Amino acid sequence: MQASITRNNDNQFAVSGVLGFDSVTTLLEQSKALFSAASIINIDLSAVTHADGAGLALILEWLRYGKHNNKVVHYQNLPAQLQSLAVISEVDALLTTTKN
Repeated sequence: MQASITRNNDNQFAVSGVLGFDSVTTLLEQSKALFSAASIINIDLSAVTHADGAGLALILEWLRYGKHNNKVVHYQNLPAQLQSLAVISEVDALLTTTKN
């Protein structure tokens, strides 16, 4: 399944598919355009079917993007796979503002 990001309303976004090395660059570029008008960015990850280290890098990059652009980023339904990668990588503390 190809990865995609869609805007559900002003502040709610949904990510689906595989967050991997083949998809994250495109998702990052698409997301910057989608996020530009939002002050709060709620990202629902419930439709993510698989994620690897590149997927973790993407969600960390979204946090960095928010910080540098004065936007608040929240995650909903962070997949267990990404949570485990964050713990192993010792970056789970950065994701403490996520919503599950």
